Amino acid sequence: MSRKRTILSLAVFFLVFAVPLRAASDSGEKEPAEKSAGRITSDRAINLSLSSIPEAKIGFVQGFTFPFLGGESFLTADNNLRTTLTAELSPISLSGIVEGILTPAAFLQIAAGFRIGSGWNIKLFGKDIYGSGINRDDGSGNAETAGSAFDGVYWKAHAGGALQFDLAAVFPGDWNHLVFRSYHEINYGTYSAASKNDSWFLDTNDGENRNGFSYYGNFLVGYQMPLFINTAAILVEMNKSLYNTPGGDQWGDDLVLWTFSAVFNFTVTGRLSAALIPQWRTVRNYTPATETLFYQNRILERANPLRLEFYRLAAVLSLKLP
Repeated sequence: MSRKRTILSLAVFFLVFAVPLRAASDSGEKEPAEKSAGRITSDRAINLSLSSIPEAKIGFVQGFTFPFLGGESFLTADNNLRTTLTAELSPISLSGIVEGILTPAAFLQIAAGFRIGSGWNIKLFGKDIYGSGINRDDGSGNAETAGSAFDGVYWKAHAGGALQFDLAAVFPGDWNHLVFRSYHEINYGTYSAASKNDSWFLDTNDGENRNGFSYYGNFLVGYQMPLFINTAAILVEMNKSLYNTPGGDQWGDDLVLWTFSAVFNFTVTGRLSAALIPQWRTVRNYTPATETLFYQNRILERANPLRLEFYRLAAVLSLKLP
């Protein structure tokens, strides 16, 4: 299945939707331009994300904003370099993230970042939940998991860019914030306990990660309002592995997997915001005889390789610290 971005990085399930949810759920107070222009500013926040899977994650974010390549036009007046340092903890994982976002023009952002972490496994409601570990064929065609707590270290580097537009930049007004954003990135991830032919789990995902490159992209269309519900948006995400695993087209390793979200962001107080995100996703259809096997032994239903299903209901709380 798709490599899951965690709702927070934030402002995600990093992220499900790092960069995407940051764009969709930023509702914090901002300093007046005359106070913040021309100087470095810093901010701190605590983010809590929950979902119906169930999942939970808490993150502490320290951010710094550096004025950079600013100009006098509306396209360059707010140019800056934004850096964040994030510590995240879930019931099955611990990770640290550093990310930088350069805004050289109002319509363009360039991002790069690095994540490192590890995990452990727990049993919840009689089901094994894997924070890390190897996913492999047990010799009879079925899947087995190998590994114990902190067996290996996971790291991922990413680089990407976003194009964005706010109608209010052209037609100023509190009710004119019709926003569009498209973000795309290439990332490389690896798990130190895995060989080049191993698949591995990370943070409750489906155990189909491999050491190598993958692609992530999203498209967001939203409307921002000066109300308690300050943002309503549609977010479409896509994930594609670039592992080029031999025979991968048999089980659908070459397919793009999609996630569709409705994002509703609320201003609770001046410092506290909340987002509610129902999500649907595409999953692969396998032949009935192979759907319970280790994923690389499954065979796609070629006539109908993907189906749409309800994925989860996610919620994110973000508290800006003084």
